[in-house]
Amino acid sequence: MNRRASLRGGAVLGFLVLAFVAGVYVDQAFPDWLPYFGHRSVSNVDLAELQQAIRVVQADYVDGNINTAKLSHGTVQGLIAALNDPFSSYYDPEQYKKLKQKYEGSYSGIGIYLTFTKDYPVITGTVAGSPAAKAGLQAGDQIVKVGDKDLKGIIADQATTLIQGPDGTKVMLEISRAGRTFSVTLTRAEIHVPSVRSAVLANHILYVRIYQFETITSTEFASALTNGLPGAVGIVLDLRGDPGGFISAADDVISEFVSSGETFELRDRGGKVERHEVGSKHAAPSLPLVVLVDANSASSAEIVAGSLQAHGRAKLVGTTTYGKGSVQRDFELTSGSDIHLTVQRWYLPNGQTIDKKGLVPDVAVTLGSPTDAFDVAGQSQDYSKDAQLKAALALLPG
Repeated sequence: MNRRASLRGGAVLGFLVLAFVAGVYVDQAFPDWLPYFGHRSVSNVDLAELQQAIRVVQADYVDGNINTAKLSHGTVQGLIAALNDPFSSYYDPEQYKKLKQKYEGSYSGIGIYLTFTKDYPVITGTVAGSPAAKAGLQAGDQIVKVGDKDLKGIIADQATTLIQGPDGTKVMLEISRAGRTFSVTLTRAEIHVPSVRSAVLANHILYVRIYQFETITSTEFASALTNGLPGAVGIVLDLRGDPGGFISAADDVISEFVSSGETFELRDRGGKVERHEVGSKHAAPSLPLVVLVDANSASSAEIVAGSLQAHGRAKLVGTTTYGKGSVQRDFELTSGSDIHLTVQRWYLPNGQTIDKKGLVPDVAVTLGSPTDAFDVAGQSQDYSKDAQLKAALALLPG
């Protein structure tokens, strides 16, 4: 995507002048990078009142040693919060630095996979050898607090900025497990997390799980297919707990299974339509396919699942998905901070939106507990408790 925008806007302490924009993505993380050259003029915001308020605070606040950087960050944070959009956010320079590290698939943290709901985030797995794994954290654990920050209703990129930190530093988590609450202090370490894992199950069924759609997902997914398809009679694509990510990766995954047509489309506030078409690589255009989804499958995960369903290419098994049909873009400010702003909505090839309603599975199956889900990264290949995976396998040959 090489679109350029031109816009000129006023400045609030120098922080409303936009420098570069990160590319479009549909979830709480992982943008591409695009050059940015200004902005449209906006006249509806009363900048005079805002500037007057800032002058009053600077001139008359009882403490003369005002932290002007915090004042600037707080001003922009309030501006974005006033949109009342849960997916539009503001990040100060340090927070945004952490996010950019995660965009690249390598970060310093504790090594956990999380799903997000209106309640507390739930651990769905740990990275082998990570601080979290060594501390005994496990699937099904809820993170109630990070330090003294309550995490109820938090979204993925906000949790990221709290949990991640410099290598060797400590972070305290309050964990809820099976009705009891306890605290654990972990030492952060450098984490390298694959976004895709795979295994051959049952009678030659290739199982591929995408944890989230990162910059490396297209390559890792293609490799999983190359290595696992010989001899396979069917595929299970597991998108449970996947919060989304790069839409370019979603395009590539869909294209492996669909030989022609539209993958999805984007629409902006002016009604302009940007259609995404199937790519040229089709590793498995006809092999029987089932996609696993749940309430935490969101954004790019919903694009993939919904597009494959709309094309008649795959059946969905599990529970109704999250329902996030909006698209965000990162606008990096001159200070190094970032505005994470909803700029578009996406639609399925049939023109339907899943926003705020989600995708309905073809076969509805629930799990008794999050810990029942098959852990492809674990030592055991036992999936006997995973009712959703067993239902998917029953739909495939073999």
